[in-house]
Amino acid sequence: MNEADRYFREYLDYLEIEKNRSPKTRENYERYIALFLKEKNIRTLKDITEESVRAFRVSLARKDIKKNTQSYYVIAIRNFLKYLIKRGHTALSPETIELPKTPRRDIEVLDYGELERLLRAPKGDDVRSIRDRAILETLFSTGLRLSELCNLPRYIDIERGEISVRGKGDKLRVVFLSDGAKKSIKEYLKKRTDPEEYLFASLSKSGKALGKITPRSVERLVDHYARKAGISKKVHPHQLRHSYATDLLINGADLRSVQLLLGHANVSTTQIYTHLTNKELHEIHETFHGRRRRDRG
Repeated sequence: MNEADRYFREYLDYLEIEKNRSPKTRENYERYIALFLKEKNIRTLKDITEESVRAFRVSLARKDIKKNTQSYYVIAIRNFLKYLIKRGHTALSPETIELPKTPRRDIEVLDYGELERLLRAPKGDDVRSIRDRAILETLFSTGLRLSELCNLPRYIDIERGEISVRGKGDKLRVVFLSDGAKKSIKEYLKKRTDPEEYLFASLSKSGKALGKITPRSVERLVDHYARKAGISKKVHPHQLRHSYATDLLINGADLRSVQLLLGHANVSTTQIYTHLTNKELHEIHETFHGRRRRDRG
């Protein structure tokens, strides 16, 4: 094993053990950096130069790899270099490597009427319809990521309406259930007779629980009910997260508060600087969802 490979392996262990990154993150970084080391024949740290990185980026561009994906490779290399310097090794400064400019993406969100039609789309009192209503209400009520929704535990304090969620980077935050979400979840749990530990279960055609629901199943049901609600645009779960954030901002929440609710920052750390407590975040959440209650009443 040459010098570059040895430090590369140490870096992957550092990501997993000291930084507590997920196995998937380690797998991705291993793929990105390994390709760079192989293609540019990097054997020592001195071989990692501005020229070798630039040549690698040219090769990525010529492979017709998307700009966003090219950014992942560059970010991985930069972070590897930051690690090397942090450990006292002489290495190329990561600041010399600029990230590729990516085209701006306009996020399409649902308007208020479309959201209401979507949330009302699941009809009936069978376990599947009730589950689907609960899923849609919970997604919009909390702004959860798809993976976070699928991993919600079955036994939560619904009356309190606060759920601790472990999100990206193993960061913990609190999300809040609206009254509509609480009601839907209660109705759904009354129908549950299985011992599954997750809040939302995959269901057989007969309504039998088959383990926790998968992200793909949630994507399909959101798309199904969007079409049923007569929404012409393509709707996916992450779009509900964007809509949740947008409406909070429109209704007076400041950007920092929304970042905390979405888990874009460490809640406990950010609260030290913003002096926001869970109670204050709950009040921000209530201000928005109170509008839904007034409009319905």
